[in-house]
Amino acid sequence: MPTRIPKPEDFDHLSSSLHISLVFPEVPETTTAILIIFHGLGDSEAPFAGFAKNINLPGVLGISVRGVSPLPPALLGLPDSDTRPAEHFHWGDDLTFSPSSDTLDPDPGFSKAEDLVLGKLIRETLIEKCGWETNDILLFGFGQGGSLALGLSSKIREGERVVDVTEGNGTTMTAFKGAVSIGGPLPVSMIPTLSAREKSRTPVLLCYGRSSEYISEEAVDLLKREFIDVREVKWKKHDDGMPNTKDEVLPIMQFFAERLRG
Repeated sequence: MPTRIPKPEDFDHLSSSLHISLVFPEVPETTTAILIIFHGLGDSEAPFAGFAKNINLPGVLGISVRGVSPLPPALLGLPDSDTRPAEHFHWGDDLTFSPSSDTLDPDPGFSKAEDLVLGKLIRETLIEKCGWETNDILLFGFGQGGSLALGLSSKIREGERVVDVTEGNGTTMTAFKGAVSIGGPLPVSMIPTLSAREKSRTPVLLCYGRSSEYISEEAVDLLKREFIDVREVKWKKHDDGMPNTKDEVLPIMQFFAERLRG
């Protein structure tokens, strides 16, 4: 089907299960790519819609997505009886603590998020309803949202293969235009179990601090074993916080510019 610019009403069927915030280019008719954004653990889609506005990628529709489950009040220091509307969300199937530490497990399973984001938002809405392809779509995630971005880029290897017209022989693996993770490792639970699997063809950029909580040499090695094209940026700062200096933002903008040209 011909590609068309998504309209807000195209997403109405998702409202009961997946909350999103749309950030259109200044001239919506110029849209040529889509950036899907996943916030970190305990955040929401609203601040990251602001991120999409601030980076202002030309011709890119930003879709900031809210985590699929609210954080329990107890984790926020609130009583279980608290009735205020939830403002803090996460992407995992559960909240579990790592057996080796008292921190939350970075891989709680992402089946629900995969079903809603990859199944409902990407495949049903953007691809089947609006005619876009996976290689029109960029992913960006912070923390746990970065893990989801990498995980979806890994899982999509299991999807349909398409004819590779550039090579003229056979088929090629389904892939996204690119994926960026800020401080989020690839979840083992989202690696296909087929032993003879090919590497994912989605180009990825991993950014993290010198004292990253979750990005170790082993995490980087795992990413390189599962993806063909991995760029790694270790910031001068210690933590994995969102980029806030020119030196931190520049590699991300360069990656986006390269992927949008390609």
